[in-house]
Amino acid sequence: MSYGQEETRQPQGSRIDAYVDQYAARARGMVASEVRALFAVASRPEVVSLAGGMPYVTALPLDTVGELVQDLVSRRGPVALQYGSGQGDPHLREQICEVMRLEGIDAGPDDVVVTVGSQQALDLVTRIFIDPGDVVLAEGPSYVGALGTFAAYQANVVHVPMDSEGLIPEALAEAITTARAAGRRVKFLYTVPTFQNPAGVTLSAARRRRVLEICNGAGVLVVEDNPYGLLSFDGDTMRALRADDPEGVVYLGSFSKTLAPGFRVGWALAPHALRDKLVLAMESAVLSHSAFSQLAVGQYLTTQPWREQIKDFRELYSERRDAMLSSLEALMPAGCTWTRPAGGFFVWMTLPEGLDSKAMLPRAVNARVAYVPGTGFFADGKGSRQMRLSYCYPEPDRIREGVRRLAGVIEQELAVRDTFGTGSRSDRDGVDTPGPDLA
Repeated sequence: MSYGQEETRQPQGSRIDAYVDQYAARARGMVASEVRALFAVASRPEVVSLAGGMPYVTALPLDTVGELVQDLVSRRGPVALQYGSGQGDPHLREQICEVMRLEGIDAGPDDVVVTVGSQQALDLVTRIFIDPGDVVLAEGPSYVGALGTFAAYQANVVHVPMDSEGLIPEALAEAITTARAAGRRVKFLYTVPTFQNPAGVTLSAARRRRVLEICNGAGVLVVEDNPYGLLSFDGDTMRALRADDPEGVVYLGSFSKTLAPGFRVGWALAPHALRDKLVLAMESAVLSHSAFSQLAVGQYLTTQPWREQIKDFRELYSERRDAMLSSLEALMPAGCTWTRPAGGFFVWMTLPEGLDSKAMLPRAVNARVAYVPGTGFFADGKGSRQMRLSYCYPEPDRIREGVRRLAGVIEQELAVRDTFGTGSRSDRDGVDTPGPDLA
């Protein structure tokens, strides 16, 4: 037998993926997220999508942005269209520090690494820290994009429960102790502390101090993902975790929610030694990302009233949040509960006992409304009674219509449950809290 004949692939037509036996072990965790799988359906015009967290970029002064881009190409085209630095444009890094000062962060541009959205920053941090089997602590529920990244690097995700004040410090301390007692290495806590995705809740000021104390005492890094922090509906901006612990927190930021996701510009603010690793990881991944996008964002921040634009976004999303909450209050059947976010994009709803949000989704789509089932936000299969509802993109009247359609589907499911006694097991693993408004 000659070289290369010891292992042969089956013919292409014999199975769906002829390379399935050739993939690295880490690739087995790469599966489509619950959110991505919905996009094709949710984008149909007859469907009211309460699923995707797409910013309402139409609220931007698009003519002005177009003129800005045209001016950038005409004046600085040779620079904007060339390779850039692996750490990011120096002037943009200075501007990012100005943005972060709104959240109490005092940092210098040398410790900022510009990335392709904050998602890449999370990927780089995970690549640097995680060996297969290492533990990542994450809120339960947690951002689906983060769970996909952790799975790709074969991390073991341990969820820490939340209530109406965010992550529960005592549960965090217990999770660290339990993991270490089992001989497992806890590498970092991943948290979206402000207007959390998907739950919409915010970590209280008192708990922020306690979470930092617990992680510092245990030697556990905190990865603070904060894309929604400036989108507070009452105008008050929460102090970031990074503002009170420069050495123990990696801060991930993004212009996707306060400007536009199409630019794909985010950043990581890291302790100095980690910054060097991030730059090396960034260069190995993409060499350098778009100088054009960085300079465009920098020019926007220089020439446009970006603070006023953020205020406009706050008012727009606040109106849509109100439309969703009032509709839920008026239309949802008894037994449904939901969070009441003070900012950001999302409401987290829990269904009555016996209902399963994932099993119900095809019937909801048939009724021309879409949401994201709660199971997509847990690494351990929980969340069957929960769903994420997004209010950031649809107009208020569309939100009201979507909630009306969803309420009708839930009522039908309850009728089937009461008639035949069918449905999901009891599941209170969404946001664990007493009170009428949270599951």
